[in-house]
Order: sequence, then C-alpha cells, then structure tokens
Amino acid sequence: MKEELQITTERIDDFVVLLALMQQIELPTILDRQLPRHWLQQGLSWGWTATIWLAHIVSQGDHRKVTVRDWVRQAQRTLEQVTGLEIRETDFTDDRLTIVLRHLAQEQRWQGIEQELGEHLVRVYELEEQPIRVDATTVSGYREGGADSLWQFGHSKDDPTLRQIKAMMATFDPLALPLALEVVSGERADDPLYVPIIDRVLGCLGRTGLLLVGDCKMSALSTRAHLVAHEQYYLTPLAQVGETAELMPTWIEAGVKHGNSLIAVLSEDGKQPVAQGYELSRTCVSADLHWQERVLVVRSQAYADTQQRHLEERLAKAQEGLLALTPPVGRGKRQISEEVALVNAAEAILSRHRVTGLLTYRFERQVEQEVKLLGRGRGGANRPQQVIERVRYQITAVERQEEAIATLVSTLGWRAYASNAPQKRLSLAQAVQEYRHEYHIEQGFGRLKGVPLSIAPLFVKRDDQVVGMTHLLSLALRVLTLMEFVVRRSLKQQETTLAGLYKDNPRRVTATPTAERLLQAFVPLTLTQVQMAEQTIRHVTPLSPLQEQILGLLGLPGDLYAALAHRIPQTAFPLRE
Repeated sequence: MKEELQITTERIDDFVVLLALMQQIELPTILDRQLPRHWLQQGLSWGWTATIWLAHIVSQGDHRKVTVRDWVRQAQRTLEQVTGLEIRETDFTDDRLTIVLRHLAQEQRWQGIEQELGEHLVRVYELEEQPIRVDATTVSGYREGGADSLWQFGHSKDDPTLRQIKAMMATFDPLALPLALEVVSGERADDPLYVPIIDRVLGCLGRTGLLLVGDCKMSALSTRAHLVAHEQYYLTPLAQVGETAELMPTWIEAGVKHGNSLIAVLSEDGKQPVAQGYELSRTCVSADLHWQERVLVVRSQAYADTQQRHLEERLAKAQEGLLALTPPVGRGKRQISEEVALVNAAEAILSRHRVTGLLTYRFERQVEQEVKLLGRGRGGANRPQQVIERVRYQITAVERQEEAIATLVSTLGWRAYASNAPQKRLSLAQAVQEYRHEYHIEQGFGRLKGVPLSIAPLFVKRDDQVVGMTHLLSLALRVLTLMEFVVRRSLKQQETTLAGLYKDNPRRVTATPTAERLLQAFVPLTLTQVQMAEQTIRHVTPLSPLQEQILGLLGLPGDLYAALAHRIPQTAFPLRE
C-alpha cells in the first residue's frame, strides 16, 4: 500500500522579518498593555491581532480588512511558528479587525501607545538628540461628509475638489521616525494644531532643550511662546504677514548693504555656497513672558532663482492677459467701448498676477462711423441720414519696466527665520542646513501615501474607523522607518555597503537602502511541508548571501527562516482518511 502524501506550500516572503522586527521592538506587548481585553475574550489578543495585520499590510501592500483572513489562512503554520501562538483564521474576521480600529481610534489609548512606544524606541535604539519636525498633510477621498464628519473641504495640495482629512505629525530626525500623530477634520487650520502635538512629544521624551523645526505656520507668536515656556528651542521661517511683512523690506535693504560681509552658508560637502545672511536680535513679548529671539535674514540663491522664474511666468501671463482684453474685431469677439472699463480690467490683471508697476500698457481709442438712411424708400439728396459711431479701445503695446524688474529681482531669495536657540547650539549656517532637511518629514508623508501603505483611498467608512486605520498605518510607518534606520546605521558602523538590491543593476551598491527594497529582497520565499504517515518534512527556500546580510544588519538571527523547517508545530496537518 502506497503512502498518501499531503503537500502544502506557504509563501513566507518578508512577513517573517516584519514580525521578528515588531517583536524586537515589543510592539505586541505595548499594544496589549494599552488595548483592553474582555475577560471572556477568546483567541488572539488585540495587540497580536494588530501586529499580524500590520505584517499583512506592509507585506501585501493592502490595508483592506477583507483580504486579511485569506492571507492568514495560507500562512497559518508559519505565523504560529514565528509568534509561538495558536492562530485561527477567525481571529481576523471583519468584526474583530473593526474592534481593533475602534480601540486605536480612542484618543487616550492611542496617546498611551505613542508615548510608551516612543519612550521604548528612543531608549533601546539610543537615538541621538536630533531635531523634531512638525508638519501636517491631507488625505483626500470621494466622501459625502457632513456637519460632524471628519471629511471636509479645505486647503489641499492633492485635489481641492475632494473632501479631506488632515493628519498632523511630529517626527524624530534623522530617521523621520513618527513620534505623534493626530487626525482632525479637513477644514481645520494648521496653526492651532502645533501646540497639542508638541505637548505629546514633550511628554514622550521628557527632556528640555530640544530643537523643534516647522514651517511658517509654526511661527505664530503663541506657539513660539509655548516652546519658550517649556524650555525648548524652535526654528521656523516667519510668515510674511503682519509685522514681518512690514519689516521685511528693511531687513532686505540691510542685507543688501552688508554686501560681502554676509555670513556664507556652504553645502553639506563644503564645496559650494548655497546661501548667505546675517542675524539680528529682538525682544518678544507674549502675555507675561519675555525672551530674546534671533532673527536670521538669509538669501538663498536657489530660492532667488525659483522666485525669479515664477516672476517671469507671472509677467508672461499678465502680458498675455492684457493683450487678450482687446481682440481684433470679429464674430463673437467682445469689444471694450469705455476707457474706464478697459483700465479697470487691465489693472485687475496686473494686480492678480502681482506685477503692478512692472508692466505698462498703451491703448488708443478707435472710432468707426457708419451712415444710415432714415425712413423708407430710395436714397436721395433730401433723404434724412443718421451717422452711427462705434467706439472701441485697443491695447497697442505692453512694455516691461526693466529697471523696476531689476530692482525687484535684487530683493528676491530673502527669507527670515526665527529661533531662540543660542549660537553655540545653532549657528546661522546650521539653522539654514537644518531647515533644508525639512524634506525628512515630507518623505514620511510620501511613504504614508505611497506603496506599500497607500493610505488613500481609505477602505473604511465611519469616522472612528478612519482615525483607527490612520493610526494603524502610522505604526506601519514607524516599523518601516526603524528598519531603514537600523540597517543604514549598521552599514555605517561596519563601513560596508549592500549590493544586489537593484534588480536592473545587480552590481550597484548602496549604503542608504530603503525599507521597501530591503523587504523586496525576501520575495519570493516559500515553506513547503510534506506530511507522510510517520514523519513530516519541511523545507524553506535557502537564503541568499544578500538576505543573510540584511538579517545580520537588523540584528536578527541568521537562521530565522531556516528554523522554520526544523520546528514542527504540534498541530500537524492531519492525514486524509
């Protein structure tokens, strides 16, 4: 009698690494401490449910709830071996995943998770005292909205025609590790969101003397005063409104007069100048609080070139608009017959494109006469006539005022930054370089919106589910960011590089690999199990030298995958009868 074999294959790919890394940072334990478990609850805890769901999201690039159960079914044995837990596919039904999101949406529990996880990561990975960056982004979607909904119309760089939610995030340099995230309705302004998110970060780190960096929306006097009151430092460009807008021409004029005595700011390699500037000091007052603030007035050549390019674009559009006011006479071509109407329309165009005084125009009054006979009958010497005049105004020339344009160009590229950090902590050159690193937080937003997290579109409807899912994806962002940071730091310490991450160029090496490429290096890997009457044979795809090197850089055991073939689960596959 022949033995009946039962062969099963599981795709294990990169989720084994992800689960090992999340256990390394104690994510399941932290989530379990913060998410309550009912005393009658059976099956996996909420912490482990969320952790395995996160592995699915990052590995499969899909945050839909409907796909998780099928994925767990095909990887069940591997998941049990990696976690050491009994796992049922019913632990990942739509209802249970909904409960996870509901817990994550609760503000008090989420802040507890953020604080405990942040404290743990900073302590375990010995993160240096680096700047903290704060900024907001929006996520748009085709939603109905409503008075009490998170989905509202607001200022958006994505699609202003769609409703949106807003996510405020604080990250820790240099890895752009998220420390705090808050989800609010889409119409909310950024300014009032800074203080609450900053307080959560300070509560997590528990230190003074931190440097917080943000864009001009963080420059509100109340926000700066709040940081001073908590003995923290700030660096932010001043918004070009109010007092700053009035003082800026004077600061620029003083900067031009400084000439060659301006402080030069070199590129990071120290080879080329990227900016130059000077600083002044002033006293700031907010309520009963007084402090000295440094104003750094800086001219960036790249910023000046960008502004000049935009100026030329505005001049061209204004010139085109002026000439289009008075088209040639023709069918369907509306003509302007009053001088006041022409002047008002022309000045409106100059104002709209912000080129008043930079362009001038000349126009002329054109009159066309037509003789029309009155009454019936043929024309004659005594036939009454009427002379009809048609008046139109024509713009004959649009001229650039080169002297005014040149004067304006000389003032471009200037920006004022405010900071209360002492010069020993933050020189003018260091301040410029720090703000030039603002792209760090933008990379985090890009990763949140792009593959594999792909927050838009959100496949959940209720507001609490939207908040919970955004929080869950931000945990995935933390895992990806931390993975990237650990590998890059290990490569730097070992003074080595990784080769083989780029399939189109296998010989290409890098010392700064992305988490996405690191995970892709583990695809495809499979675990095959052959069940016979008296024994079970398991086989895992052998790892390549690149995969073994990545595990070593992450501080994970080299036999992480091979051990799956050695450990036979107690719940083996039953033989068919």
